[in-house]
Amino acid sequence: MNSDRPIAVAGAGSIGCFVGGWLAAASRNVALLARRRVIDEINGDGLLLTGFDGVSRTVAADTLTLSEDPSMFKRAGTILVTVKSADTAEMADTIARHAPEDAVIVSLQNGVGNVAALRARVAGRAVLGGMVPFNVVALGRGRFHRSTSGDIVIERDAAGTAEKLSVPGLVMHATDNITGVQWGKLLVNLNNALNALSGLPLREQLSQRAWRSLLADQMAEGLLALRAEGVAPVSPTPIPPRLMPPLLRLPDGIFSLLLGRTMRVDPAARSSMWEDLARGRQTEIDYLQGVITALADRHGLEVPVSRRVVALIRQAEASGRGSPGLTPQQVRGPS
Repeated sequence: MNSDRPIAVAGAGSIGCFVGGWLAAASRNVALLARRRVIDEINGDGLLLTGFDGVSRTVAADTLTLSEDPSMFKRAGTILVTVKSADTAEMADTIARHAPEDAVIVSLQNGVGNVAALRARVAGRAVLGGMVPFNVVALGRGRFHRSTSGDIVIERDAAGTAEKLSVPGLVMHATDNITGVQWGKLLVNLNNALNALSGLPLREQLSQRAWRSLLADQMAEGLLALRAEGVAPVSPTPIPPRLMPPLLRLPDGIFSLLLGRTMRVDPAARSSMWEDLARGRQTEIDYLQGVITALADRHGLEVPVSRRVVALIRQAEASGRGSPGLTPQQVRGPS
């Protein structure tokens, strides 16, 4: 990685602004391709990054390159793609038009199909998969709050991209099995939709056995589909995927002790899908539960909970009223 060339963030929303801002706070040359609203917030108030652990960093607007114009990619040495999965193809075409041939592209997106979508469209440029385990919430006026713990994982390459991007407070690890890591994250991300349907803070939702049992049932369906597909997921937590469903069904007190040892969650944290519903945006349900239902269709499997959750999220998207505030019983539907 040439330190004189910018690290460009392609689609600087919540994750992109936090990751890009943290890199800039560590004196990296960072350029954010962002919407006008985000640019105006940062120009007006700076970029304020906060965390569940009390950490706070302020990045002055003049230390960043901020633009709506993708020609900003023309000098980029590394491009971090942080758009929603539905926007991957369009962003890939934009990168292909503007980025140098030797730019390294890193997908820091949810889901499992984005790397293939990027590689199909960026004309032979190096593309690496990545996984961001933590959640970031946009609080307005240029403030982005990291509400859960975990380190970023990036596909290993000969150039040592993960190690070169890693900075204090934003650690990035290399892996030889990014496919397994991304599938493991997808299983955990099945809770995004449940959190969005509940309307509850993430910690409060996960503290209730009825909600965790719904997640456990979805994970069990997902594991069944992955076994049929021949995929071995790698958990983003110390708990192996096959143990997650039974652990999620444990009594509240026991589970709370386990969660506290494996993951730190801000009391106010909510999922990105909850935020999408609140802002009237299309969610990534097709790239999470939708992937599980597609695998089930391919292999003739029954995944009723996943199908029910997909239907409820689509209803919530269509209503445009944010989270429907459902109970676990309402999510399960008629018995």
